[in-house]
Amino acid sequence: MSQSSILAMRPITSADAAEISRMHAEVFGPGRFARSAYRVREGTPFATPFCRAVVDESGRIIASLRLTPVTVGGTPGALLLGPLAVHPTFANQGNGRRMVADSFSAATEAGFELVLLVGNLSYYARMDFNAVPLGQIRLPGPADPARLLARELVAGALPEFRGLVVAV
Repeated sequence: MSQSSILAMRPITSADAAEISRMHAEVFGPGRFARSAYRVREGTPFATPFCRAVVDESGRIIASLRLTPVTVGGTPGALLLGPLAVHPTFANQGNGRRMVADSFSAATEAGFELVLLVGNLSYYARMDFNAVPLGQIRLPGPADPARLLARELVAGALPEFRGLVVAV
């Protein structure tokens, strides 16, 4: 069976929290809670209109993407991506890129200008992410500033965002 005949994408709902949390535990391990991105998302709704899941033919979630609205130095219009997780059995099949494309399209339509994440540029460059200039944007808690990446949803938006990232 081809990938497209057994996999479907849909919005995440709060009812998906337990299943997605189990997948995150398997994919990322216990150290995931120490990451700054998790601190930013603490206390925010589990699902936003931009979160996505890929499900198999039985409805089991095999990939998920969360996007959390944030301000940067008080400026609204940005989202924090993460986590993006794909079950190892379904890795390298384009599921992450499909979720990103769909989510970013919805975010752009809703008026968001920028998406931030902490990750490897070598991986996320293929999704048009670039390094944030050192010192321009900060996350609370420990985060390697060289791993702070951004993708403009609106051309030229990045220079308008400066300061601390805070969930809204």
